[in-house]
Amino acid sequence: MDDREEKSLFRIGEVSRLTATKAFVLRYWETEFPMLEPVKSPSGHRLYRREDIETVFEIKRLLYEEGFTIAGARKHFEERGQELGTDSGSRAAADNSGAVRSAAHAPASRREPPTRQQRKFLLDLHEELLAVLTLLERE
Repeated sequence: MDDREEKSLFRIGEVSRLTATKAFVLRYWETEFPMLEPVKSPSGHRLYRREDIETVFEIKRLLYEEGFTIAGARKHFEERGQELGTDSGSRAAADNSGAVRSAAHAPASRREPPTRQQRKFLLDLHEELLAVLTLLERE
């Protein structure tokens, strides 16, 4: 339908708008959370994958909604990685399990994590809602 459906990499400004998180906060979180590691373009720009955006939402939820400290949130991710039989430092293992980047709104023990299709739908919906909000703000 649209080129955005095929988009798999997002620049830091786009991620900042999508997640309502300042770019400097995203850069800081990269230093504190090893699982948040966007790829770098040849020109040095950060390029976030959809999985990175899901991680940002999860970090934000833990810090702002659940009241975790940064150290506590990092430990939470490490424990989740161990529960799932992954090495917390291994991005490939975490990405393959899909569970480290689980649903951002409920503990995994209460409900199944969303499918890849559901996560994609929610990210696309969020992107569209931000576009509508931007249009409304211009009027």
